[in-house]
Amino acid sequence: MTSDTDLSPEPTDDLPEPPMEGPGLFGDPSPPPAPSPAPPVVAVPPVGTEPAPAKPSQPYRVLARKYRPQDFNDLIGQEALVRTLRNAFAQNRVAHAFMLTGVRGVGKTTTARIIARALNCIGPDGKGGPTADPCGVCPECRAILADRHPDVMELDAASNNGVENVREIREAVRFRPSQGRFKVYILDEVHMLSGAAFNALLKTLEEPPPAVKFLFATTEIRKVPATILSRCQRFDLKRVSQETLRAHFARIAEKEGATIEPEALAMIARAADGSVRDGLSLLDQAIAMPDAGGAVSAEQVRDMLGLADRALVLDLMEAAMRGDLPAVLQAMDRAHERGADPGVVLADMTELTHTLTRFRAVPGLRNDPSIPEAERVRGGALAETLTIPVLSRAWQVLLKGIGEVADSPDRRAAAEMVLIRLAHLAEMPTPGEIVRRLSGAQAPRGISAPMPSGGGSGAPAGAPAGVLADAIGVSALGGGAPGGLRAIAGGGPMRAVAAPAEAAPAVLPETEAAPAPVPTTFREVAALASGRKPMLHAHLVHSVHLVRFAEGRIELRTRPDAPRDLAGQLTALLHEVTGTRWTVSLSNAEGEPTLAAQRRAADEARLEVARSHPLVLAVMEAFPGAQIRDVRDASLDAYGLPPPEAAPDGEPVGEDDAGFAPMDDDDPGFAPLDAEPAGMDRP
Repeated sequence: MTSDTDLSPEPTDDLPEPPMEGPGLFGDPSPPPAPSPAPPVVAVPPVGTEPAPAKPSQPYRVLARKYRPQDFNDLIGQEALVRTLRNAFAQNRVAHAFMLTGVRGVGKTTTARIIARALNCIGPDGKGGPTADPCGVCPECRAILADRHPDVMELDAASNNGVENVREIREAVRFRPSQGRFKVYILDEVHMLSGAAFNALLKTLEEPPPAVKFLFATTEIRKVPATILSRCQRFDLKRVSQETLRAHFARIAEKEGATIEPEALAMIARAADGSVRDGLSLLDQAIAMPDAGGAVSAEQVRDMLGLADRALVLDLMEAAMRGDLPAVLQAMDRAHERGADPGVVLADMTELTHTLTRFRAVPGLRNDPSIPEAERVRGGALAETLTIPVLSRAWQVLLKGIGEVADSPDRRAAAEMVLIRLAHLAEMPTPGEIVRRLSGAQAPRGISAPMPSGGGSGAPAGAPAGVLADAIGVSALGGGAPGGLRAIAGGGPMRAVAAPAEAAPAVLPETEAAPAPVPTTFREVAALASGRKPMLHAHLVHSVHLVRFAEGRIELRTRPDAPRDLAGQLTALLHEVTGTRWTVSLSNAEGEPTLAAQRRAADEARLEVARSHPLVLAVMEAFPGAQIRDVRDASLDAYGLPPPEAAPDGEPVGEDDAGFAPMDDDDPGFAPLDAEPAGMDRP
C-alpha cells in the first residue's frame, strides 16, 4: 500500500559539504570520501493536527525581582533619600562611601545598584556623565543591570567577612577601572565583617582612590563600628507606610491582570510590616491562590496568612470584656476551625487593645480612614464602655499570655486559659473601685476615714487622716488635720504614706547675706548644716547625742565615728550663719538618742498605728499578700519628727523644758571642768 505523502527530507544548507578530491593539505592524496549517512526520518503529523504550543523560554520571575526599582523614580517611601542623592549628583557632591541602613526589604541593595548605575552611566549617545537619572540603555547600565559589569562588585559580607577578603579589596582598588568610570564595591550586610576586617578597611575607606566608591548596606547599624560610620554618609531607609504599600500593590496587581479585594490588599500591606519585598512576596503568593481569572478575596488572604478574622477578634474582645465565657470559647473554636494560630489570635487581640486605648485617649482617631471600618465602628463603640485601667489590665494579661502560648506544649489550651483569665478579670472591679467601696465614698477622689486615737510621735491622738491608693489612682485626704495616712497599694506590697496636709515647711538653710534666725532646737541647728556642710550635717544626725540645749549654748556627746573637731566646726558654722557666738562643749552624759534613732522610733510608731487602722485592715484583706512598707506624714519635718509642742504662753518648748534647768546670765557656763574649750580641736 502506497501513500502520497513524501517523506524525503527537504534540502538544507546545514548539511556538510562532501570532501574535495585531490591532494591534501601537504600534497598527500586525499583519502576516499566517506559514505554519506542515511538521511534522517522526519515524522510528519497527520494532516489537520495542530502542533503543541512551545514552552516559554524564560522561567517565571517573582514580583519582587520583576518590579525591582530601576531608578530613583521607582523608589517608594524614601523621599528624603531620593532628594538628597538627586541634589548630590546635581551639585557634583557624591561622597566616596555610603552607609544604607534599614529593615529588610526597604530597598538598601536596590538603592546601591541604582547609585552604581548613576555613577557609570554614559547616556544613550555615549557622552553623558554621572547623573541621577541613568538611561538604562547604554552598555554600562545594561551590564550593571545584568550583574556582569567588571567594575561593579557586589559582595556578601556574611560569607566574605575575613581579613583576607578585605585585603583583596585593598589590592584591587589600586588599579583603575577596566571599563566604567568608577569602581563600585557593594557590601551587603556589612555588619557581618569581623573586627579585624573592619580595621583593615579603615585606611582604604578613609582615603580611597578617586575612581572608587563604597556602598554598604546593613540591617544592624549598631553593630557597625563608629570608626566606619564616621567615614560614610549614612542614610536611614524608613519603613514604608501601609497606605503607600497598598497603593503600590494595587498598581502591580493591575499590571499583572489580577483582581484583589481592597481588604485583602490591606491585610498584605499590614503583614508586610513596612517591607516592600515581603509584601511583594505575599502578593505573589496571593495572586496564585484563586483559579484563573478569579479574584483574590480577603478570606483567602486571611487563610494564607493564618490570621484571625478582624470581626472574630472583635467578637472575642467583646465577649471577654463582658465576661461571657461561652461566647469566648465558641469564638476560639471558630478561629481554630479556620486554622488561625492561637498565638496570632492573642497578638491580634493585643493590637486591638492598643487601638481601643488610642480611641479612648484620643477620640478623634475614630475618624481616621487608615483604620479599617470594622475597628472604627465596633471598636469605637467598645472603647466607650471601657476605661483606661481596664484596657491596661487587658494589655498586660494578653502580653503575658503570648509568652505562655509560645512556651506551652498545647498552644490552643494555653490561649483559652489566657482568654478565660481575661474574662474573669473583666468582671472584677479595679483596685481603685475596691478602695472606694471599702471606704464608703461616692466620689472617685477625696475618700477619708478617721484615724484611731492613740499615741505615736507621727500622729497626734484623735487626729483625722485619709487613705490614698496612689498605684490605683484613688486618693483620700483627711480634712482639717495636720497630717494623715496614705496607703499605697499595687501589684506588690502596699505601703502607707502620709496624705498631703498643711505641714510646716522644713527648715532650710538661709542663703542670703542677712543672719539667719537663731535656732531654738537642736533639729534647727542640724538643718543649718544641711546644704552648707554635708558631712557635718550627716554627723549631727547620726553621730551626736544631745545632752543640753539653750540659746547660745549646746552640750553634746559624740560617737566614736564623729570627727575630733566636730565642736569647732559647729561653733564656726553657728557664728557664720547666725552672726552670734555659740558655746559648744562635749560631755560624757548619756543624752538623747540621735536624730536618726528618733526617726526610726517614730517610723515604727506610725507603722503600728497604720496597721491597726480599720480602712487599712480592709484593704489588706481585699489584697491578700500585700504589706505595709512605709508610712509618711507630710506634717513631719525633714528628720521625720513632729514639730515641737508649744508652751502655754505660746513660746516653743525647747529641750530645756524636758527637765534641764535654764541658764541665767550670771552663770559663767554649765560645761564641766574637764570639758574642752569651744572652738578648740582635740589633739
